[in-house]
Amino acid sequence: MSDTENKNEKSLDLERRAPDSPPQPLSSSPPDANPAESLPAVSFPEGSLRGWLTVLGCWAVMFFTFGYINAFGIYESYYLEITGETPSTVAWIGSFQFFAMFSAGLVSGPISDRFGPKVVLWPASAMFVTSVMLTSVCKKYYQFLLAQGVLGGIACGMVYSPAIATIGHYFHRRRPLAIAISSSGSSLGGVLFPIIINRLLYSSSLGFGWTVRVVGFIILGLCLLACLTIKPRVAARKGPHFLPEAFKNPVYSLQVAGLFLVIWGILVPIFFLPSYSEAQGMSRNLAWYSISILNAGSLIGRLSAGFLAAHWGEYNILTASSAICGILIFCWYRILSNAAILVFSVLFGVFSGVVVGMFASTIAHIAPHPSEIGTYIGMAVGILGIAGLTGSPIAGAMIAHYGGYDEAIGFAGAVTMAGVCLMVCAQICQRSQG
Repeated sequence: MSDTENKNEKSLDLERRAPDSPPQPLSSSPPDANPAESLPAVSFPEGSLRGWLTVLGCWAVMFFTFGYINAFGIYESYYLEITGETPSTVAWIGSFQFFAMFSAGLVSGPISDRFGPKVVLWPASAMFVTSVMLTSVCKKYYQFLLAQGVLGGIACGMVYSPAIATIGHYFHRRRPLAIAISSSGSSLGGVLFPIIINRLLYSSSLGFGWTVRVVGFIILGLCLLACLTIKPRVAARKGPHFLPEAFKNPVYSLQVAGLFLVIWGILVPIFFLPSYSEAQGMSRNLAWYSISILNAGSLIGRLSAGFLAAHWGEYNILTASSAICGILIFCWYRILSNAAILVFSVLFGVFSGVVVGMFASTIAHIAPHPSEIGTYIGMAVGILGIAGLTGSPIAGAMIAHYGGYDEAIGFAGAVTMAGVCLMVCAQICQRSQG
């Protein structure tokens, strides 16, 4: 039998064993064997109908997770009006949503690797729709925090890591492109959700409750699409829940640390651009659309990142885009007019979109086997969740204390550039390894 036939037979065997048959051991090696060495080699179809349907399902996940959270700037302005809380206090809702979304990957990623994504996707999707519907009846600050921040964030995180990890079952060489296409859903969601919420809330008679319920029904349809199309291809792994040996690889540990600082910084413009725009004299309607404009730029960035990574390398694209985000944040000091703010929204959206769209792909490539991708991504995003939890409240406290945005801008720019330095170190280590 030829080598090609052998590879195809292995691939077909893996597909036959997952996900509908009972989990099979990946290896007959003894328990003390090196896990990376005991895992079987896997061939990748670099597509197939099931592969591209999985990309579609992941696109839907990104639309209703990151896309919905990216619209928090609209909610923040509304909550500031009805609750009378400070910007720092209200920012905790969005920040905790980011934190819960990322930290939930510590649970969902390994579970997906060990039992398959369906075990996580169906209940988490139901939980997220429930979160949105509960938000529609909230009246007080603590209610919004619990329904939208805590419950919604956990539900988002439970579906995010399994969806991204399953793409790695079908793609290797074309993985950056596949993940970039799927991550464009978050940008499109970030464009459409603010427009939908803004128009229904302020240009119709629906009010807040039914505005959020309409959003909830949209999310329900996207959840069903994701649950029906995301299917694993490789057999589930056995072993411990976490893989702490990943942090012994300096490429992984340095990249996670660098991304922590970068995420810390780039969330500040995403959260505070509408309120900053209003402070500079921009009309509220146009200020709220700045988030949609930013996410439209993000859509361009995420789609282009997948194609550029094929020529220049995904690590290079990720690091360069992070550096440009840091430079743009420092330029934010002198962005005062309406035209300048809108141009900044587009540019920052493009390059921050590359960062958010690329980081999962680079982490996935560090994993030694597709059955470990979910765990590697889950552990990383769990740590990144702390950045999502703390970055915006720190910036909000600076804005409230100093009565302006300069200190918050300086903080965001400094930590972003520090993260870029760590990511460069990760690249150096990666090149020295291979």
